[in-house]
Amino acid sequence: MPISGTLSRAELVDHLVKTRIAGDVATPRENNLSHYRKLANGDRHYWFGLELGSRWTDEQDVLAVMAERVGVNDDPQYRYGQDTIDPELTVEGLDRLAARLRKAADGQQRVLFATGHPGGLLDVHRATAAALRTAGCEILVIPEGLQTEEGYVMQFADVAVLEHGATLWHTHSGEPMKAILTALEREGRPLPDLVVADHGWAGYAGRHGVDSVGYADSNDPALFLAESEGTVQVAVPLDDHVVSPRYYDPMTAYLLAEAGLSS
Repeated sequence: MPISGTLSRAELVDHLVKTRIAGDVATPRENNLSHYRKLANGDRHYWFGLELGSRWTDEQDVLAVMAERVGVNDDPQYRYGQDTIDPELTVEGLDRLAARLRKAADGQQRVLFATGHPGGLLDVHRATAAALRTAGCEILVIPEGLQTEEGYVMQFADVAVLEHGATLWHTHSGEPMKAILTALEREGRPLPDLVVADHGWAGYAGRHGVDSVGYADSNDPALFLAESEGTVQVAVPLDDHVVSPRYYDPMTAYLLAEAGLSS
C-alpha cells in the first residue's frame, strides 16, 4: 500500500472498510457510550485540552453529534455490540482537511504537527509534513527542554510527541501542546498558522485560538464537539490505531493528492 499509489474515492472507501479504519470498527459500542458519558460528566481526561464548560452535559447530545459527524449508531437504546464509522464521512473529512492543507501550502504558512497516538498516526503526520515542506511551508521546530507531568515533549520526523521512559507515549492530554505554545510565546516566536494533530494536541491548539485540524476516533467525541462549535476546523473520523500503520498509507496518499501536494 505505497503512498504513491493514489486510490479513487470509491476505492478508498472500500479500503477503509476492509482495514477497519472505518465501517465496522474495533471500538465496541459500550466503550463509545462510556466515553460520551464521562465527557458529559465533566471528566477532563476526555475533553482533550478543550474548555467545554457546561455546554455538553447531556450524553444524548454528545451521541447526536457523533451520529451526525462520525456515523455511530444514533439509537440511545443501542448499548452493546458493534458500532460504526461511516467511511463516507471519513472521506468527506479528508476532503475538508485537504482544502485546509492547500490553503497552508498556497500561503507558505507555518505548520506544527503533533500526535497523541504515535503507534497509529505518526507516519500520517510525517508524510503530510514532508509534502507541505516541499510546497514551501515552514514546519515548525518546537522549543527544547519541554516537559509535562506525563513526560518530555519531543519532536521526531517533524512531529511533536510525548516521550516517557524512552517510549513514545499515547496521551489524550492538551498539556504538551500548551507547553509548546507557551514556550513559543515566551521566546517571542510566532505561533503556528496551522496545527495538524489529534487528541489533546489538536484540542488545546484550537482552544488557544490557533487553526487546528486533525483526526479522532469514534470513542473520542471532544474534537467533533469542538468542530461543531468552530473551535477545531476539521475533525476526520477514523479508527486511530488499526492492526498496521501501513493501512493508513492509501488514505494519506488520497489526502495529499486532494490537497495538490503529491510529488
